[in-house]
Amino acid sequence: MNAMTTTLTIDGAGRLVLPKPVREELQLSAGDSLELETSENEIVLRPVRGAATMRKKQGVWVMSTGKPLSAEVVNETIRKIREERGRVDITDLRSNDLRTKDLHPSRRRTGKSK
Repeated sequence: MNAMTTTLTIDGAGRLVLPKPVREELQLSAGDSLELETSENEIVLRPVRGAATMRKKQGVWVMSTGKPLSAEVVNETIRKIREERGRVDITDLRSNDLRTKDLHPSRRRTGKSK
């Protein structure tokens, strides 16, 4: 980031407005949190970033939050992704006992033995 020196004015409610170039450079938007540090005659503001990190693992981007996700959250996420992609969830097939009804017309069971 390029160094910037500017003068900010505190309004009647004690608020400061960060210049747009600073917000853009630090990717800050409304509702983001800043950590405030004071020492002697200095004030330092730092963006509060989550502990989540992204890294590539075997060619796939993986987000690590430092906390394990519950099985419920994982299953719900998988269900939503499959729904968006139009895929059938095998657990739905089992729970509805549709295993005997093949979804592919070329492999439908006729009930006749060979």
